[in-house]
Amino acid sequence: MSMSTYARRFGLVAVSGSIYVGAVYLGIQLYGGERKGQQQSLLGDDDGNKTTSYVFDPRRTATFQKIAYSYDDEIAKDEFVMGINLMRRALLYFHATGNVLEVGAGTGRNLGYYPSGSVKKITLTDSSDKMLEKANEKLRGMSNAEKERHQVMVADAEKLPFSDAHFDTIVDTFGLCSFDDPVAVLKELQRVCKPNGKILLLEHGRTKAYTGLSSYLDKHAERHAKNWGCVWNRDIDNIVESSGLTVEKLHNFHFGRTYYIVAK
Repeated sequence: MSMSTYARRFGLVAVSGSIYVGAVYLGIQLYGGERKGQQQSLLGDDDGNKTTSYVFDPRRTATFQKIAYSYDDEIAKDEFVMGINLMRRALLYFHATGNVLEVGAGTGRNLGYYPSGSVKKITLTDSSDKMLEKANEKLRGMSNAEKERHQVMVADAEKLPFSDAHFDTIVDTFGLCSFDDPVAVLKELQRVCKPNGKILLLEHGRTKAYTGLSSYLDKHAERHAKNWGCVWNRDIDNIVESSGLTVEKLHNFHFGRTYYIVAK
């Protein structure tokens, strides 16, 4: 598929009001309610005991260990309708080059989207080994060339086991909502990124344009964080600014909730 085709399709997502409306509706249906097969109290464990706030303690790894095997099935249709797959592909196609690190890689939802020419090696990391098991399953079904240029490893995004200025491109898609300290993660990504490298982010958070929608996110943040390990009402603008990242491109979608960022 040519670059012009990608550009045209990406533009359609950017201007389509119907996609926007459908995206927000489906996002609320998916992320606002309980996960399939689960009925959990707002702030309590299985025995009804009070717990600490999941917004301030997302427990990402523990939660993702539990939901790893059903994660793809539960979000695949909604990401397709929302145009998230196209955004993933566009972000990587236009901006990823050289030696790439992906943090918060999870089940490998970006696999197959990295361009074969400009990207030489991809290292997928996550704190959940069970999520990465699903990524490895996907890799086993790919070509030998794809298998050879991918490496999968368990790693803490706040304390990466790599030297300074090691990667040409660093990718995080929908991770800032769940890292314990997203500012610390972005600072760590800057440490391992080359001075002329790029940090690519595709994130979701609160919207500045629609206060009613942000109020809804705030109201249901605890339940969502408990079910998904994701704090969906974080202020992405503030997180990025506090980390010291230099933003080169920023586009917002889905009523301002989705952030497409190219930074360094």
